[in-house]
Amino acid sequence: MNGSPVIVGVDGSAVARNAARWAAWEAARRGADLRIVYADATARPVLGETDPAHVRGEVARWLDAAVESAREQAPEVSVAAASVPGTAEKVLIAESERTGLLVVGDRGFGGFTGLLAGAVAVKVAAHARSAVAIVPDVGEPLRFPVTGPVVAGVDDAASAEPVLEHAFAVAASRAVPLHVVHTWEVVGVDLKWLRTRLPEQEVSENEERYVAEVLAGWGERFPDVEVLRFVGPGSPTAELLARAAAAQLVVVGARGRGGVAGAHLGSTSHKLIHHSPCPVLVVRNTVR
Repeated sequence: MNGSPVIVGVDGSAVARNAARWAAWEAARRGADLRIVYADATARPVLGETDPAHVRGEVARWLDAAVESAREQAPEVSVAAASVPGTAEKVLIAESERTGLLVVGDRGFGGFTGLLAGAVAVKVAAHARSAVAIVPDVGEPLRFPVTGPVVAGVDDAASAEPVLEHAFAVAASRAVPLHVVHTWEVVGVDLKWLRTRLPEQEVSENEERYVAEVLAGWGERFPDVEVLRFVGPGSPTAELLARAAAAQLVVVGARGRGGVAGAHLGSTSHKLIHHSPCPVLVVRNTVR
């Protein structure tokens, strides 16, 4: 295997096992190893036990289950597992230093309790050094689409490049179309065009031109990827969630001007992480 490993954070939940399956699938695509980690700081309170040996046994069982799930999904991938001391947030952010992709489930129990309700996944997506994939709770085994298009939400030029880098690579490797989404809201979210007082038609033409500019050159790099553009006024959250229903992955930037990606993981990214029916990949401004 080549490059840094894909790393997935797990606990004993079905969501975590699905995260391990998805991470193994992605590791196979990348030609990478898979590292499965468990943060043991909250193991005892969750289990309600005082016997350290019993706690260690439960953690070992959970890790074994995650390893088995990963190997069932991608038997060709080399898999390692470890229990790592520390809280979920600290462990995940530290692990992100050694990978290009960190994967978590959107909820669970045990070492990564409260990834959704406690906003740990959002904090990790905002502060991790790597891209972060959040796998939704869709039941076990995997039930979200794995043959649908990849959806990319593009915002400002700085965040668009890493988003497209990841989205084109996934779409090319899986031989699926890429749907590029760019929307704007004149009032309430994106005040850029409200301040300029430009006519609606001119705003639309400017935004269409912007999308054409950020896509320039990608077709030459990935000639086999069919690209469909969805550009227009409206809610970026609603547009991305609607397209996520049939997608295998939604890719957004970690930060943006307030449109698709949202500033500092704003409301759109929060809602995607919480409600997307397919995995969401939040990427950094520097592609690794």
